[in-house]
Amino acid sequence: MKSVTATELKNQTGRQLEAALTSPVVVNKARRPVAVLISYEQFQRYQALEDRYWGELAKKASKEGFLSAKASSALLDEMLHAGD
Repeated sequence: MKSVTATELKNQTGRQLEAALTSPVVVNKARRPVAVLISYEQFQRYQALEDRYWGELAKKASKEGFLSAKASSALLDEMLHAGD
């Protein structure tokens, strides 16, 4: 995986975009990674994977049943006050 500084990206945007078509490009600022350039095709694959993941979780929740409004409220209250 290629890594460039934010300045290099600014000065070589076209070159780095071309590189991102074949492999992710990590962009560093102040010596730490802050972003990753990926191809639009790769982005679409990630989106599709995420959609499938959330779809599977929704199917699982539907099979297991849902909490009542009262149970949901109690769970939220418990989570909000967990650190008290």
